[in-house]
Amino acid sequence: MLTPDQARDRALDLVERARRAGADAADAVYGASSSEGIQVRLGKLEDVERSEGEHIALRVFAGTRSASIGSSDLSPAALDELAERAIAMARLAPEDAYAGLAPQDMLARGPWPELDLVDPAEPSPSALRAMAEEAEDAARSVPGVTNSDGATASAGVGVFALATSHGFSGAYGSTNHSVSASVVGGDGAGKQRDNAWRTAHHGEDLPSPAEIGRLAGTRTVAKLDSGRMKSGPMPVVFDPRVSSSLVGHLLGAISGSAIARRSSFLLDRLGEQIFAPGTLIVDNPHAPRGLRARPFDGEGLATTPRNLVEDGRLTGWLLDSASARQLGLAPTGHATRNGGGAPGVSVGNVHLAPGALSPAQLIADIAHGVYVTELIGQGVNGVTGDYSRGAAGFRIVGGELAGPVAEFTIAGNLLAMFARMTAADDLEWYRAINVPTVRVDGMTVAGD
Repeated sequence: MLTPDQARDRALDLVERARRAGADAADAVYGASSSEGIQVRLGKLEDVERSEGEHIALRVFAGTRSASIGSSDLSPAALDELAERAIAMARLAPEDAYAGLAPQDMLARGPWPELDLVDPAEPSPSALRAMAEEAEDAARSVPGVTNSDGATASAGVGVFALATSHGFSGAYGSTNHSVSASVVGGDGAGKQRDNAWRTAHHGEDLPSPAEIGRLAGTRTVAKLDSGRMKSGPMPVVFDPRVSSSLVGHLLGAISGSAIARRSSFLLDRLGEQIFAPGTLIVDNPHAPRGLRARPFDGEGLATTPRNLVEDGRLTGWLLDSASARQLGLAPTGHATRNGGGAPGVSVGNVHLAPGALSPAQLIADIAHGVYVTELIGQGVNGVTGDYSRGAAGFRIVGGELAGPVAEFTIAGNLLAMFARMTAADDLEWYRAINVPTVRVDGMTVAGD
């Protein structure tokens, strides 16, 4: 595995090759990773997986025409050929007035913020196996668990580098550790399955494998003997396992590409009251050890913490350089690169600020409602905001959780849902998008 400095030099070298081959401008992205995972099932070793790889991608410009190409062959001859092919492709591509590198005067300059993304401790294969066995043993020990899909423990390391022809170069490394377990409860047609998992940059930030396993088992058994919901309008409460998806829909709707295409239900609502007053949604790419922490974006611009929603009002869009040019605005440092191709848009570590009520207090006045722990399908229209998804969870009766329910649909419109959203105080900080328990009044449930 290359060091970040070596990775940066690889990207710089490819950019220089592209300039020598005739590119007007270019950028290169280098990525490498290695990982090892151990899976056990029913107490026996099920799978051992080891992967290593590296990839470099080049984007070149010939005037306002551009092309991207990538390769896992990093030999000098292959890189020269890569540059020549990319330029030939660019000269045949259609013109795009909005394409181009990021504004040079906005490029990030070091030193980068200290994000603490690298754990020097590397678990051995035997340690990973012991973690997986501990998680599965704990899950299977929960009364009512009858079978196992297995448990997995893994660890890996990666490096990312970006270089441009107009003066930016940077790289950073990261590590990852994860543990998961999935088990089955019950018998016959009444079987249920559920899981638990955690991932972190540092192994010490994970709960114990036994805790993860017990959670998987408890969740599974809690779903046994699921009933059906009656149809009608009612409050819907989203468990933190699924509440982050609501903020995810917001992020998709404020991406620059959606706004530039005029295909967002939040179009023309900049600065408007979208959520209840007091609602705060924060994007912090500099959160130490955050899953999406990064010192610079996919175009070489500085990343900065920002309130996406402040006092319930939408503060702005998420812009890469192309969508910013199309909208006549400045890019916001939210560009991302997934291998080759043009940049997309992504956020850092996002959270919805917690409210004042505990989850129990949040549901205390609900005579009849539903607590959702699982969402199924992709029934969300990003243009209109119409929302309809299959779900499973628990009844709320008389202000308390009652029996499990499944095979029902929850529906509404995201604009109305955002306006009626109330957050509990149980925010946790281990996901990429961290959202507490959330209540949304006035949704429609379709069951029996």
